[in-house]
This record gives sequence, structure tokens and C-alpha cells, in this order.
Amino acid sequence: MAGAGRIELRLRIRLGDAIAMGPGKADLLGAIDAHGSISAAARAIGMSYRRAWLLVEEMNACFAAPLVETRPGAGAQVSAGARAVLAAYRRAEAAAVEAAERELAAVGELLKPE
Repeated sequence: MAGAGRIELRLRIRLGDAIAMGPGKADLLGAIDAHGSISAAARAIGMSYRRAWLLVEEMNACFAAPLVETRPGAGAQVSAGARAVLAAYRRAEAAAVEAAERELAAVGELLKPE
């Protein structure tokens, strides 16, 4: 069965040793935007609250302005900058997959059938 393999990329943007943006952080940002809180966002994507909080702290430390702002009793919201970062990341992710599929199609044909 030719072409049984699939290309899966994980794009990461680094700042020093920190991962400023990656697939999990992008999913978390989108979920915070949709749900208005870190805990609801974490539940929606199957992530622990602690893990989500640590990712938010790391993102906020990597960018010039915080991507996620929290208010006691009022949840969390993503900034306009966060929406811009997320949109650019998703465009780059799609472009990388498209380029990789073109370039690596022959490799897919050489994979064993599933």
C-alpha cells in the first residue's frame, strides 16, 4: 500500500532554551481565547491546570508583552498580540506541512504499509 505514511511536523519557536511557541501552547492559547479561563481551556484540551499555567508563564516570559492576562475572579484573556502570534504560527505551520509534503512525498512511498 503505497503512501501509507504521513508527514507530521512539530514547529517550535525558541527563545534561548525556552519554547516560546509550539503546538501545545498554540492549542492552549486558542482554548483560552475560546473559554476565557486557563482552567476551562486546560480541561477542553485535556491538559492539567498546572501544566497550562506553566505554559502560560513561559509564553508570557518569552514575549515583550504578556500573551495571556489573568484577573482574579474574572478568568483570563489573550491579548491582541497573542492573536497575532497565534495566527502567524498557524500560517507558518501550514506552510511547513505543505512544503514538507511536496519535498518528502517520495519518502512516504518508501515506508512499509501499516
